[in-house]
Amino acid sequence: MNGLLVLGKSGQLAQALVRQAPEATFWGRADADLSDPQSVVARIRDLRPATIINASAYTAVDKAETDVAAAQMLNATAPGVVAQAAADLGIPFLHVSTDYVFDGSGDTARNEDAATAPLGVYGRSKLEGERRVAEAGGQWVVLRTSWVFSPDGANFVKTMLRLGTERDQLNVVADQIGGPTEAGRIAAALLEMTRQMLADRQKGGLYHFAGAPDISWAGFAREIFARAGLACEVRDIPASDYPTPARRPANSRLDCARIAQDFGIDRPDWRADLDTVLKHLGYMT
Repeated sequence: MNGLLVLGKSGQLAQALVRQAPEATFWGRADADLSDPQSVVARIRDLRPATIINASAYTAVDKAETDVAAAQMLNATAPGVVAQAAADLGIPFLHVSTDYVFDGSGDTARNEDAATAPLGVYGRSKLEGERRVAEAGGQWVVLRTSWVFSPDGANFVKTMLRLGTERDQLNVVADQIGGPTEAGRIAAALLEMTRQMLADRQKGGLYHFAGAPDISWAGFAREIFARAGLACEVRDIPASDYPTPARRPANSRLDCARIAQDFGIDRPDWRADLDTVLKHLGYMT
């Protein structure tokens, strides 16, 4: 997509965008250090892109509990500063957020108007980023997603594939439910939203986008092993048996009706996307 600037180059989403929009301009940390957002803004003003997608974030959920300043800068301060620059230039700004802005209570899918109550530093920093992007004005999108996987980087699918070849049995959390989402689907959704936003300057806002159907981590692991042909048994455990520095939402179900209504983008079936990723990684033919 000509005139598109993507902040990020090496993460799962950025790599998916590289494949789908190779003509875009991609700035990694060496090109634009978001820990110094004003320097990034200066470069943006020189480039004068037609649209900006922020595919960069601080995503180390547990590390964020002690690395608070860095999480706040990359997830909240920098997106707000860049969103303000985009508003000043009169161009769309698209930003990605997370299910971690919710407390994970209940067992129903949350829509965009549901009350937020993040459980840790990562979720709080992402929620603050959402607010700053919205407050910057201009034409913006915040896209909340969940349980991202892809052939790139570190993610649950690749971890399970590695452990599933090493062990006969794994304990996997069964009381956290969400929608696994392949990074390429998020990239495609952002690119489609960008096209529609450029055509209709009234479009934008807060949206949910996640794969279907919702499933537990244990159920997801079973699907990974079954489809990859790995004979690894999954033993269900509660999250309380696998303590982590940052609490995870038990209920990460996202209601994605709004993006379907406003942009015609439906929830993707993660099972088909999982097959694609497994083929890419050499586990299926």
